[in-house]
Parts: sequence; structure tokens; C-alpha cells
Amino acid sequence: MKYYLIVGEASGDLHASHLMSALKAEDARAEFRFFGGDLMAAVGGTPVKHYKELAYMGFIPVLLHLRTIFANMRRCKEDIVAWQPDVLILVDYPGFNLNIAKFVHACTQIPVYYYISPKIWAWKEYRIKNIRRDVDELFSILPFEVEFFEGKHGYPIHYVGNPTVDEVAAFQEDYSETPEEFRQANGLSSLPIIALLAGSRKQEIKDNLPDMIRAAASFPGYQLVLAGAPGIAPEYYRKYVGEADVKIIFNRTYPLLRHAEAALVTSGTATLETALFRVPQAVCYHTPIGKVIAFLKRHILKVKYISLVNLIAGREVVKELVADTMTVERIRAELQRILYDKEYRGQMLAGYEYMASRLGEAGAPGRAARKIVDLLKKRCKK
Repeated sequence: MKYYLIVGEASGDLHASHLMSALKAEDARAEFRFFGGDLMAAVGGTPVKHYKELAYMGFIPVLLHLRTIFANMRRCKEDIVAWQPDVLILVDYPGFNLNIAKFVHACTQIPVYYYISPKIWAWKEYRIKNIRRDVDELFSILPFEVEFFEGKHGYPIHYVGNPTVDEVAAFQEDYSETPEEFRQANGLSSLPIIALLAGSRKQEIKDNLPDMIRAAASFPGYQLVLAGAPGIAPEYYRKYVGEADVKIIFNRTYPLLRHAEAALVTSGTATLETALFRVPQAVCYHTPIGKVIAFLKRHILKVKYISLVNLIAGREVVKELVADTMTVERIRAELQRILYDKEYRGQMLAGYEYMASRLGEAGAPGRAARKIVDLLKKRCKK
């Protein structure tokens, strides 16, 4: 069968590549065409656009690139119609993907499947109307989404488990580098490591990294190691690192977490990855207009937490320093507790275990692929 996939960022490229590998295992004749990234290209198929040409974050960048965004949408729609896949698989990235879903549903007979559902439980809940109308099957990777979509909105979904569990478990199984080897390979000292994960987009790095560094630099018995994000040049990081004693390493986030004592993490999948590596963390998410965002968080966002760790656990496992609560002093105080308060650290690690139990066992891409192929076969028989 022919599978057309669309992702809009690095995490989508990772998750989609594993789904594609699983689909190949289920369907020996699988063909792929996609808007995606390098990891998807490595699995095979025909790339149409790289996600780096799609990803714009924030009101002003989107406004400045509207012509490009609309051109990409038009190109995508034309390409789908020309290729006539057996299914369109959308991966997160709702601003772009829901527009494509609307077109495909209205203008073709191609079924629309959504893998990694849009986070409308956080905000823009009205999008449930678009999903109900334009999406044939929705695959969830977060357990609390079942109650939201099925319980609250009566829209049936498939919970398949979380692919990050698979990714971390696969890494842990194959990784054999000792702490000494890791330090030597990356030019690090013997001091324990505070990992800095400042996001994957330039705006996130600009807003979060300087305060993260100022706070973590208060602990001279530790070394600061920054996880470089794919697609971000070292020169961009140096603008915000300045003269601080921070080592930047690229393409080694999982090894870094494996050897870290603590972490400062910008909200996103990285908070979940850090928890699955059992690294105590503080979640840091600065915005330029903190008090306004804090107001919106209290009155518009539909959820109590922003980090996946707390959302999955259903309670505060990690401290979230967001908007006006993200200050150097508060980051420093939280890091102090994480590093030196054994009881507090132990409670966080116990919370990680509970969160992991809620996610379930590894095998999410395989379960999703089997369900997708099964649904398509049943569709063909009708």
C-alpha cells in the first residue's frame, strides 16, 4: 500500500520514521512519500519537502512567511492528489495538518489517519469539530487523551502507547559507553553533569537558555552540558552562551541524559525523555511577556500543567517554572533541592515510576502500524 506522511518538526520526524519501519514490517509492499526529515528518508521512500521548510513558530514569524506557508500547503495538496495514496498519515503539527485534512476529506476519497493527536486538550478545543469531520482514525500516545476524546467528546480513538518509551528503551538496551568514556569522547571533566535542554527552536533557545545558564552556573561542583538541537548551528548557541563555561554537544542527547545528575528542561517531549532516563529535572519555559502568558495559562489553557510528566501522572511530579515564575532565583532554588535534598529527589524519582506505569509497555509504533494496516485492509474489503 501507499502511505503519505506529513510531519512538521524533529520529534515528528523521529516518531514517523519508527512508524514507517513498523509499517514495512507489516506491509512488505509499503511505499512512502512524505513531508518529513532525514530520519524518515533513511527508512526509505520519496521526500517531497523537509520539515525545516515548514516550521515557523510565533505570530510574527508566521506572518512574515505566510506566502511560503500557503505555497507549501498548495504543493502538499497537489502532490497528495497526484500520488493517490491509500492513506494520509498526519503526525502532530495541527496548524498545517488540519488544513490538509480538511482538503483531503472534502476533495478526495483518501482516508485520513492522525498519528500523535493534536493537543487540543490544552487549548483550541474547538478543533474537535474539525477532527470529527476530517479525520477518519486518530491514534493517541498519551493515556489521558482517551478520557478527553472518548469520555468528553464521544470521539473514539486508539491508544497505542508512547513511542518515546520505545526510543529510550531501545537506546538503553544498546548503549554501553561508560561514564568515563562518555566524558573523554566529549571533552568533559570528571565533575557531575547538569544537562541543559533548551528546546529545539531558535525562539525557545533565545528565551530560555540565558537564564538556565545563569542559574546552573551557581553550582561550581558541577559542569554544564548543553544538548544541541538538530538544525541549530553552534554559532547560534554561542550568542547566548557567551563566556559561560558550557560544553555544547550535538546528536548525543540520550547519552547526555544517561550520565546527567540533574537537568533543566524546556517543556516538550524532552521532559518525558528526561523522566524516562530517571534524571531529576526542573521544567523551564520563559516567554517575553510573562505576566500576560501567566494570565492566559490560568484562564485560557484547559490543563493544569504544561509538562508531559505532570500531565501523564495527573499530579505535580516536577516543578514547572513557566512565564513569570521562571526567574534565575527560582531555577537556582529548584536545582538546589534536586541536587542536595535526598528526600525531594527520591519523591521525584518515585513520581517518574508512577508516570512510566501509566504509559504502559514499549511497542507503540508496532501497535499503531498493525492497527493501520488492519483498518486499511478492512476498508478495501467494503
